[in-house]
Amino acid sequence: MTSRRPVRGVAALAAGALVWGLSAAPASADTIRDQQWALQAYNAPTKVWPISQGDGVTIAVIDTGVEGDHQDLTGQVLPGADFSGEQSNGQIDTDGHGTAMASLIAGHGHGDQAGVMGLAPKAKILPVRVALRDPDNFSAGPDLKFSDALRYAVDHGAKVVNMSFGGAMRTDRDARAAVQYALSRDVVLVASTGNLGTDYIDYPAAFPGIVAVGAIDRMGNLWPKSDTGPETTLVAPGVDIRDAGSKTTSDYGYADGTSDATAYVSAIAALVRSKYPNLTAGQVIRRMITSAAAPPDGSTVPNARYGYGIASPSKSLADNPAVDNGPKDNPLLTRVESQGAPDTSVAVPVPAAASSGKDSGLTLWLYVAAGVVVLLIAAGVTFLVRRAAS
Repeated sequence: MTSRRPVRGVAALAAGALVWGLSAAPASADTIRDQQWALQAYNAPTKVWPISQGDGVTIAVIDTGVEGDHQDLTGQVLPGADFSGEQSNGQIDTDGHGTAMASLIAGHGHGDQAGVMGLAPKAKILPVRVALRDPDNFSAGPDLKFSDALRYAVDHGAKVVNMSFGGAMRTDRDARAAVQYALSRDVVLVASTGNLGTDYIDYPAAFPGIVAVGAIDRMGNLWPKSDTGPETTLVAPGVDIRDAGSKTTSDYGYADGTSDATAYVSAIAALVRSKYPNLTAGQVIRRMITSAAAPPDGSTVPNARYGYGIASPSKSLADNPAVDNGPKDNPLLTRVESQGAPDTSVAVPVPAAASSGKDSGLTLWLYVAAGVVVLLIAAGVTFLVRRAAS
């Protein structure tokens, strides 16, 4: 969910200090790299990239597609899929939203310190194109095909899935089942809280188990349009964000929104998964939430505005034996949905980590089948169920 706007001068962005990071770039700076204040706040060149750059990790970007021939993304974008009704491999983006997200995650710039650099520049992007007509307020109808898109991402090797959009999915049983399927396959799911300034979180971010991300400005203050609610997990840079566009191979723009913040958190998850490949998705999430920087307002965390705090790549990558040797389950699975889970949903237990064989998938569907049987019995229909041999 991003509000894109034309490129403008950098002087306003360079003024002031980053209360949770480094000092800002000088006001005279005029290159795209200098305008990426989030990388400065995160001390990416000195405190992050020497430790991890996301090597070996595939991040699915479910969005409007990704222009793989943008000069800052060449070689980073894998052949993907198109669920928008058009025939493509996901590397078509007529809106620019998906390309922007991919650039913040895995952009590599070009030339000598030119162009957009992503926070995980050596990760790979799997583009999964959907009919995302309006990233700020789309209708999650059959034409979106969210469940198909998410299952495709999981089945094609994504260890992190970026979902920078939101909408009405609360009662969508297929969407809920697809999320549970992804979680059972040990995938880190990251989604945006929303851009309407409301006191409730959009779906899919509100589903239990998903990292719900809000947006902050360069001073660490919550962006006024960032939706809030108890599901909020983390916040990250989402104001005056420089990104790549899709109009040409050298297109750039500025944007505000929880979409951009979500992309940065997805990149952090990829950095951790690359450095610590044996950790479960739950342990990756625990690293991110236990290492988050405190909100500048001094509020106690977790809370509905900042979640556990400001996502920190360097702290997420630091030694953390308490997490690495601790519980492997996803700590967000027991989170209560503030809008209320629909009574018709099928609860599917999710294992702490997916097994490498076929049994985990079989077990998942046995749980689903059991839930359906219970519902049918309640309606007066009796089924004879035969237990499957283990």
